[in-house]
Amino acid sequence: MTRVNAVLFDRDGTLVHDVPYNGDPDRVRPVEGAREALGLLRSRGIRTGVVTNQSGIARGLITNADVRRVNHRVDELLGPFDVWGVCPHGPDDGCHCRKPEPGLILWAAGRLCTAPSDCVVIGDIGGDVEAARRAGAHGILVPTPQTRPEETAAADHVAPDVLTAVRAVLNGPPTGRVLADERPIEAAYDMGGWGR
Repeated sequence: MTRVNAVLFDRDGTLVHDVPYNGDPDRVRPVEGAREALGLLRSRGIRTGVVTNQSGIARGLITNADVRRVNHRVDELLGPFDVWGVCPHGPDDGCHCRKPEPGLILWAAGRLCTAPSDCVVIGDIGGDVEAARRAGAHGILVPTPQTRPEETAAADHVAPDVLTAVRAVLNGPPTGRVLADERPIEAAYDMGGWGR
């Protein structure tokens, strides 16, 4: 069985609630299940990292220092992460690191001394999973209301939330298109008193 050595997460919309061009650490709020998911990975010795596009830097809306402060807050709440990769470029800058290009994934895998094929990338948009594919890593899409339907349709693996995505890779790379929650049905879904 192939082992997953590292899981690389998109930041905004995946680990923390998406606040567009956020430069304020006080606005950082982890998504539900993120702490538990990261704890599961760390308890199994699986390395963790963040790979994030921050085009607000190129657009002049936030600074590198703003991004570092927000990243530091994410690290305080959910870390420590083994690697952080940030693309500061805009969509038309032609860089190799802005997802869906594979540069951030390849760089992070190198920093972790692991092959991209032993990495899983978890993100909320098509660019995240496309970057994983181009790098030779495994990608899991965790759709949010901002995820376009065609991105969900094109993803190789889809999970309803970050905790389900992580549970699906604890024993190896993801299998199947739609990843299911392994918890008992009562725990996985709020039945709202129905069925009791």
